[in-house]
Amino acid sequence: MAKPANTTWDYFSYLDKLPEEQREILRRSEDYIEREIAPYAADAWSAAEFPFEVIEKFKELDTIGYHYPTASGRPAYGSLFTGFLQLQLARTDASLAVFNGVHTGLGMGSIYYGGSEEQVARLMPDLLSYDKIACFALTEPEGGSDVAGGMRTTAKRTGDSWTLNGAKRWIGNGTFADYIVVYARDVDDDNIKAFVVEKGTPGLTTTKIEHKIALRSVQNADVELVDVVVPESMRLQRIESWRDVAHQVLSRTRQGVGWLAVGVASRAYELARDYATQREQFGKPIGSYQLIQDKLFTMLGNVTVMLGNVVRLAELTDAGQATDAQAALVKGVNTARLRETVALGRDLFGGNGIVSSYGIGRAFDDAEALYSFEGTREMNALIVGKDVTGLSAFL
Repeated sequence: MAKPANTTWDYFSYLDKLPEEQREILRRSEDYIEREIAPYAADAWSAAEFPFEVIEKFKELDTIGYHYPTASGRPAYGSLFTGFLQLQLARTDASLAVFNGVHTGLGMGSIYYGGSEEQVARLMPDLLSYDKIACFALTEPEGGSDVAGGMRTTAKRTGDSWTLNGAKRWIGNGTFADYIVVYARDVDDDNIKAFVVEKGTPGLTTTKIEHKIALRSVQNADVELVDVVVPESMRLQRIESWRDVAHQVLSRTRQGVGWLAVGVASRAYELARDYATQREQFGKPIGSYQLIQDKLFTMLGNVTVMLGNVVRLAELTDAGQATDAQAALVKGVNTARLRETVALGRDLFGGNGIVSSYGIGRAFDDAEALYSFEGTREMNALIVGKDVTGLSAFL
């Protein structure tokens, strides 16, 4: 059955903003992901297990260095190119994209932007090669949105070491990460600091969170720290307060979630469009009915707006002009539009939409996690609201 003449999700050709050399890398990456990584996605999601074999595939994919050119020796292609790399993986599977995003963004980003030159030189090589996996421990059982002011995990310095006590929750990769970047409140100066805790450190316990309905192959963990001793050499030297955490790490990773949202939404649109041209009811493809075409219009419109948001934010970032509030706006708006897009897609599939092998059901569930983490819509709204009014609505 013939497909529409214009089948692309990149309806305004934003990819054309990249030079041909970078587009060719993306084409090769897309082919490899579809061939070598995508086959792991559905079964791992259904089983709620992480496919550890895929780490070798990420090594072979070999795109991580573009995110940190000064540490890897790769060309500095910029935020637009690395954003499309994130989007590409999310189009295949949100869970595997989040695993990689936690490692390359939250975990490595904390070390790269928060560590001293010596720490970056010492810790980054094994992370760039995937020989060690990183994660990011900020959220707490009693503190998600209010973790900045209500952080209960503490750090006490004694000589050349620190003792950490507390608990973290929803820590992606937490069950198996080699390096857990733990954020804790210094009991002496009341400021937030960051520590790289190695797997197997006495007093460190990680427990998998079960029964999730979203990002099921991501291994989120409850992390408990009981008198965990960390040397000063593993305290990230450039993180001395919450402001450093928000500006150095979170504003960048919120951009990443914006790109992941476009990836999931664009795949949902493609799945729905293809299904509409193939599925027949009442003697003709359902795509020939007005109500179905209206759903596709809204889905593609959302994808196009979302992509425009992250593309422009990437351009501002590379120009050194992006703000934390702009990142918050993009994260909040894109994940809200993602929610609508996957809901329309699941609706279009009818009963088949709840079968994970069709893909749209996974996207529907996974959108709920992207909508919530890296700042809920409400918290991002307050960040933007303060920026545009000059008035803080935070308690």
